[in-house]
Amino acid sequence: MKILFMGTPDFALFSLDALCKAGEEIIGVVTQPDKPKGRGYTLTPPPVKVYATERGIPVFQPTTLKDGAFAEELERLAPDMIVVVAYGKILPKYVLDYPKYGCINIHGSLLPKFRGAAPMQRAIMEGETVSGVTSMYMAEGIDTGDMLLKEEVAIAEDDNFETVHDKLGAAGARVLLRTVDAAKKGELHPEKQDDSLATHAAKIEKAECRIDFSTDVKELHDRIRGLSPFPLAFTTLPSGKLLKILKARYEKGDPVEEYGKVVRADKNGIAVAAHGGLIVFETMVPEGKKAQSAADMLNGRQIAVGDRLGEQ
Repeated sequence: MKILFMGTPDFALFSLDALCKAGEEIIGVVTQPDKPKGRGYTLTPPPVKVYATERGIPVFQPTTLKDGAFAEELERLAPDMIVVVAYGKILPKYVLDYPKYGCINIHGSLLPKFRGAAPMQRAIMEGETVSGVTSMYMAEGIDTGDMLLKEEVAIAEDDNFETVHDKLGAAGARVLLRTVDAAKKGELHPEKQDDSLATHAAKIEKAECRIDFSTDVKELHDRIRGLSPFPLAFTTLPSGKLLKILKARYEKGDPVEEYGKVVRADKNGIAVAAHGGLIVFETMVPEGKKAQSAADMLNGRQIAVGDRLGEQ
């Protein structure tokens, strides 16, 4: 079976690597164009391009797929199946309809929950204890196609976006190999999604990253870990400078101090009053600096008991 792979970020690498190691025939990789990154705005290739190039797999980086822009290449490649994992663009109908065995997508949630751009972050931010991956036939809607196979993955209380990303990436690779094998044998049994159970995992907006200390401490903790290590939840120091939070924990209780006030500060963490308890910052990134522990923050006199955070 000739497989055309479409994907862009690190999450897609799990699946592409699994296909290659399984000996599947990858006839090409379609990925997003190189983008400028860093302070020097260096043009940087996406992870999937780097992987494919190192292995001699042909790479295609169309700026658009609309209006038949990729039709000629598609005809030339003539894939039997298209596998899509976090490609980052909606596929037009002519692409969806082309392969004999369909366009199969690996999505980072247990559909129909968390359809959309940020399923892993949203699951953590909403306090879910179980997520997973779903393989599906792609349709013209956003993650609305018929479901094929699933695998559940537990989300631990100390998991963050990075750890869940890697767990689901590995699960996605396993589910994809099972799906491809079943497709070859004619053993796939598509299941319609129940739209009434669908939830939407919208793209993360910057405004959502600002910490509101009037929020319940458990919800704050879930938000912080769902946004770590990227793009990171943040507040502001009394100086007005940003303070991003890499790692935190929470303590239930009823602090008498005002929300946002630092009530305890030692090497074990910076404890800040929030609704229903204390949110304790363990690892932080002060504006313009590298990640620092609570001890580093105190030694540098960047924060102290009595400070009010988030007022700028």
